[in-house]
Amino acid sequence: MTRRLLLGYLSLAVLILLSLGIPLGYVYSRAEREQIISSAEDEAESVSAFASLSITAGRERRELPHRARHCAERIHGRVVIVGGDGKLLATSHALSATESRNLASRPEIAAALRGRDAIDVRTSTIGGVRYLSVAAPVVHGDVLQGAVRLTVPTDAVESRVHRIWLLLAVGGLAVLTAIAAVGLVFARWTSRPILELERFAHRLADGQFTTPAPVTSGPQEVRSLAATFNQTAARLEHLLASQRAFAAEASHQLKTPLAALRLRLDNLEAEMTGHARDSLNAAMTETDRLARMVEGLLAMARMEESAVTREPVDLDQVCAERLLTWTPLFERHGAHLALLGDPVGHALAVPGAMEQILDNLLSNALRATPLGSTVTIVLRCTAPDRRHLPGRPAWIQLHVIDEGPGMTADQRRRAFDRFWRAPDAPKGGTGLGLSLVQRLAHASGGEATLARAPGGGLDAAIRLRPAPRASEGRPAQGRPSRIGLPRRVRSDRSTPEAAPPSARSPV
Repeated sequence: MTRRLLLGYLSLAVLILLSLGIPLGYVYSRAEREQIISSAEDEAESVSAFASLSITAGRERRELPHRARHCAERIHGRVVIVGGDGKLLATSHALSATESRNLASRPEIAAALRGRDAIDVRTSTIGGVRYLSVAAPVVHGDVLQGAVRLTVPTDAVESRVHRIWLLLAVGGLAVLTAIAAVGLVFARWTSRPILELERFAHRLADGQFTTPAPVTSGPQEVRSLAATFNQTAARLEHLLASQRAFAAEASHQLKTPLAALRLRLDNLEAEMTGHARDSLNAAMTETDRLARMVEGLLAMARMEESAVTREPVDLDQVCAERLLTWTPLFERHGAHLALLGDPVGHALAVPGAMEQILDNLLSNALRATPLGSTVTIVLRCTAPDRRHLPGRPAWIQLHVIDEGPGMTADQRRRAFDRFWRAPDAPKGGTGLGLSLVQRLAHASGGEATLARAPGGGLDAAIRLRPAPRASEGRPAQGRPSRIGLPRRVRSDRSTPEAAPPSARSPV
């Protein structure tokens, strides 16, 4: 920010200096040129008047050469006086025979011999030196007696013009240097509190806000912004604390009565017969659905209460374990579960997120898949990423593909909304499963998408960033189907019955 402010100050200063310096230089250059032309014209008129008197008195041969030399010395140039017939009368310097014969053909002398009233001014280069030529007619009354030509070198004027341009450039650089020094101080004074506020904003985004941002330095607007930021941060911290307290209290206050209600309904099952048993089963189903909804809401509340840290997760191992856990339930419902693809290694994800994502997606697929069909878990890697992890894939993709009825494009767009369920969705869902999947994917730095499967059904895809190689402490273990089963499955995994089932639309 400091560089941008300083660049803005210097750009404005350069624009002002150019707007003032260039016109000033041109005005000075024009004034110098007009001054030398005016001086030459005055000298030409003076010599012309003197020549007219000398020619009238018949003393031109005696007086004019002396006058020409004297004038040439004063103007540091050359003076030539010709008669009315174009013949040389006097000169301040020696002329060759050719020059003497061609004097009348010179444009400025020819114009003066034609009796022009205005003084003719021309610029020419002689011997590599630029000269200003001024010619004036010699007139006595109405009689044209001859012409006078003065040639004045312009190198002195050009030297003065170059010097003034150099002075303007040096002065402009000095002004820019001063503006840069003052602007740097002002830019740092302005940007330092903003950068400090940005640092505190990043800390707040990471959940590490402990001290308020300073509000004692910088412009008044920045101090007011810092004060507003501190108020917002304090209010946000209070809201997060309230949400954490609600999640902790609701977890106990809601789950305990539901568990007690479920237990009482189980105790009544043995005493119920006929239609009463059907009503009891419906009540137990709704109780389980309510319990799953509470779990989903609490899970999303815990996700939103603070930022979470992403860690390397072995996707091969996670998929293999979830395959072992869910396969018996799929077989019980007359469906098949398969795991395909090549080992993908570790991906960055929130701890425990991939297990919840897979449980929700597999529960969705199980509800929608027809008898005898197959749900496939596919792992694959995209092309290597040269920016983030050179030599590593840009994304690791996890697909759960079923052979059910699928969704329309409009239903896929709304599938991640909370509590939304498709009109033809199987009963028992809560409308929270896919919403939780999406939030877990975003918290892990990836994304969740739904697409139509090639053979019909739905393709639920999760994209995650690969973890750096240094974080892969051990090689990925094999998995069933094309890759062998892992040697051991952790015993603390939730069973399919305990996993939150999700409907084809969000559960």
